[in-house]
Amino acid sequence: MNVLRTMQRGPRLYGLNKKDGFLPHPFDLENGVRTSGLIVGRHLKTGSPRDRQTTAYYGVAPSVFQALVRRWRRMRPAHPLEETTFLDIGAGMGRAVLLAAEMPFHDVIGVEMHPTLVRIARRNLTLWRKVGRAAVPMRMVEADATEFVFPPGPCVAFLFNPFGAAAMRRFLRHAARSFCDRRLDILYVNNEQEGVLEEQRANEKQGNFVRFFSGQIRRSRADAKADHEILSNQPDGEYASADYEDCSIWRWQGTSRE
Repeated sequence: MNVLRTMQRGPRLYGLNKKDGFLPHPFDLENGVRTSGLIVGRHLKTGSPRDRQTTAYYGVAPSVFQALVRRWRRMRPAHPLEETTFLDIGAGMGRAVLLAAEMPFHDVIGVEMHPTLVRIARRNLTLWRKVGRAAVPMRMVEADATEFVFPPGPCVAFLFNPFGAAAMRRFLRHAARSFCDRRLDILYVNNEQEGVLEEQRANEKQGNFVRFFSGQIRRSRADAKADHEILSNQPDGEYASADYEDCSIWRWQGTSRE
């Protein structure tokens, strides 16, 4: 049975059809999942007043994700991975969730507001479990990230530029309230709203955001080639691909400074 073909049955969002410029990423072809496609924010309406803050869906390059996590681990997270929950904020179809579930986190949670993307992601998670790729518990939550109830214990939040400045401010305020006396690390890819984090860091009342890294993470040669071909095939030509992503790593250290 062609698993990928089975998973693609049913109505699709704009950007997931060949006529929309769709090309599968090698990650999907190799693993039989469905995480490919570029869906711009205007095609991801849910009825929420924060829809206009949605940027787009596009799966993170696996090599970028893995390299950024390795860099974060070298920085000695405050707690062992076995005690840390991985959160994919704006998880889309769950590519980062699948990759994180192969690592020894306490558990892995994808947070996504669009119901169609959540349904696709849950199918991907089911397949990942069936083939034995999930080393830890994982799940998708359909929720607005600015209202999501964070799990207890230490967390690391992964963001692939999921929303604009207003939603980022709201998310960071929500995180600050939720993690007032504990740690939250943020792994930020395509960090267009880096300035918002810097604003929050400067606000003493919000506590203490510390930046541990800012720089470029390069794609592997295979990922660079795939992303270039996929984005070059888009009929609207709104997005371009580079051989790297601008990334940063931040830590929320709570209202009591150390």
